[in-house]
Amino acid sequence: MVESNNGNSDWHIVSTLVENKPGVLFRVTNLFRARNFNIESITVGLTEQKDLSRMTITTKSDEKTLDQLVKQLRKLIDVVEVKVLDLDKSVYRELALLKMKAVDPTTRSEIMNYANIFRGNIIDIGKETITVEITGTPDKIDAFMNLVEQYGIAQLARTGVSALPRGAEL
Repeated sequence: MVESNNGNSDWHIVSTLVENKPGVLFRVTNLFRARNFNIESITVGLTEQKDLSRMTITTKSDEKTLDQLVKQLRKLIDVVEVKVLDLDKSVYRELALLKMKAVDPTTRSEIMNYANIFRGNIIDIGKETITVEITGTPDKIDAFMNLVEQYGIAQLARTGVSALPRGAEL
């Protein structure tokens, strides 16, 4: 059985080590599509072993569906390892870029203050816009977005979650 996420039982982070070669991402996402599972976010990048990539997939599902998904992922030939991370025993972050409308100095100042409170960075200022980079848990990014949506979010890009287990666990 798959571990629970203590209180957030429908949101899960699946960490998958896969061979770093063409077609693997397609096979993994096709498995989700074929079984009608939705991917909330997916990030893929090299690991400390150059022949392996880590896919971090977030999905919302019940335990039974998640258990089926993990079993199906483990059957794929290019998949080396699949773990469902316990949110309380993991470090996970996401990056978001938000471009907001900011035509007057008061609005710019307020957005800059909010960005500072959330430890965000102002990465671009135009004549009518300001772009903020914010890193944190998805909840933190959602909270920032809710706070600044009154100014008008012109564009948004989110990377998806990257995660690792805490401490000595590998």
